[in-house]
Amino acid sequence: MSNVTPFPVHGAPSGQIGFDRLELMRIMDLYGRMVSAGHWRDYAIDLGRDAAIFSAFRRSAERPEYRIEKRPALRNRQGMWALIGEAGNILKRGAELQGVLAPVERRLLKIVGD
Repeated sequence: MSNVTPFPVHGAPSGQIGFDRLELMRIMDLYGRMVSAGHWRDYAIDLGRDAAIFSAFRRSAERPEYRIEKRPALRNRQGMWALIGEAGNILKRGAELQGVLAPVERRLLKIVGD
């Protein structure tokens, strides 16, 4: 009963990377459109000390088809956003989320068009 845990101060670094509201809205909008097209069925979010990762799955028992990674440590180098394919290869990297999601959105247009 004598252990005192300090209350986290707002604005202080917590050591965990996450998505802000606008980033998550953009990612979930794309996810919703891919689900309605019948292409994706499941997702996972991993929030860690180095990166925040959104993984999209065709089926829940498989490897993710795409991973969207946010790594703020790479902000001044290659850009903090990366789109990673199923095999683990980096498909797109950049400083803006919209540009990194462009290949997936182009694929969505092909799916709807067929």
